[in-house]
Amino acid sequence: MPLDAATALAAAPRTTRISWTRQDVLLYHLGIGAGVPATDPRELRYTLESRLHVLPSFATVAGGGKPAVTGALSRPGVDVDLARVLHGGQTLTLHRPLPAEGTATTTGRIVAVYDKGTAAVLVMRTDAADAAGPLWTGDAHVFVRGEGGWGGDRGPSTRPQPPAGEPDLVVERRLREDQALLYRLSGDLNPLHADPEFAGRAGFARPVLHGLCTYGVTLKAVVDTLLDGDVRRVRSYDTRFAGVVYPGETLRIRMWRRPTGDGVRVTVTAADRDDAAVLDGTVDAT
Repeated sequence: MPLDAATALAAAPRTTRISWTRQDVLLYHLGIGAGVPATDPRELRYTLESRLHVLPSFATVAGGGKPAVTGALSRPGVDVDLARVLHGGQTLTLHRPLPAEGTATTTGRIVAVYDKGTAAVLVMRTDAADAAGPLWTGDAHVFVRGEGGWGGDRGPSTRPQPPAGEPDLVVERRLREDQALLYRLSGDLNPLHADPEFAGRAGFARPVLHGLCTYGVTLKAVVDTLLDGDVRRVRSYDTRFAGVVYPGETLRIRMWRRPTGDGVRVTVTAADRDDAAVLDGTVDAT
């Protein structure tokens, strides 16, 4: 079997040295739609190096190397077709605010393999630390279609309960036609997001947007509105990718403040496709 859960779980952690600059952060911010309007002071904190605030989701691309999803596919015990792989969800825990430039050591390992029947789910964990201590911990949930059914642990349910009541805020974010082409310059060169022929082989009418691009667009919307533009307030960000997004579409982002005041529940739909669900998540914040 191409996926050997026992071998994947037993494999030794892989350690990598990464670094990033202000230019990497600026490119990432542009890749998730920052800079519109270009002279808006609220956008300049993402696009001007002299006043740069780092959106926490930058951690998912810091270092510009192999993304966690494709990193999981290169682990011992994992030999699957990239066209059958989807990023199913992402969890990010911030141990402190991210610096605008730095060097860190990341340690990656597969911490769980679940049998969902028609698919397998790999949980790829990445811990990052610099000289001052831990920076972040990220878990990428990687769905591999056609690799389930061996009788393994199904794992926990990742489907949250629907939010109650009307949202506190609804915003829309129009994506560029070339959004995926711009975002991929931060390191995720999976052809699913750029090559029409590859996308067709994976079962899509055209290239789809990176899930982590939608992830970043959504977090920016939450920070810019309900968190008063303060990236330092984000403690963790947990999402489930519920459907695909195509470049050029409009995202409709609904937000609910938690009654306890320590976070935001968020859902995202594709406004152009009858509000088809694309993301469901929670931002824990101070």
